[in-house]
Amino acid sequence: MIDTTSEAVIAFAQAAGELPRRRRGRKVHVSCLYRWSTAGCRGVVLESIQVGATRCTSREALQRFFERLSQPVQAGAVGAGRPNPGRIVGRRTLAQRQRDSAEAGRNLAGRGA
Repeated sequence: MIDTTSEAVIAFAQAAGELPRRRRGRKVHVSCLYRWSTAGCRGVVLESIQVGATRCTSREALQRFFERLSQPVQAGAVGAGRPNPGRIVGRRTLAQRQRDSAEAGRNLAGRGA
C-alpha cells in the first residue's frame, strides 16, 4: 500500500520516463505501467493510487514491485514456476473471439435475423 505521507508519489507518465530503457533504447510506455497495476506481471501487481484524474505510483512501490519480480522461485515449493494470477476475466485470445463470433453468427442465422 502506498503511503503518500512518506513515499515519493509520481504520475505513471513520469515513472515511465524514469525507468531504464528497454530493447533498442525504447522507453517504457505508460500503458505498460497501467497493465502492471491492473493485470500485473507474472502474478505481481504494481501498487498505484488515483490522484484526481491521474494514476500514480511511488518510487518505493516500483522498488517493491521489481524486487518481488526478481525473487528466485524455489524449486519444489507449492506453486513452483510462474506465479498463477488466476484467470483474467475479459481477455480472450484471437481464436476464442473468432469462435464466439462464428457462434453468434450461426445463432442469428438460425433466428432469421
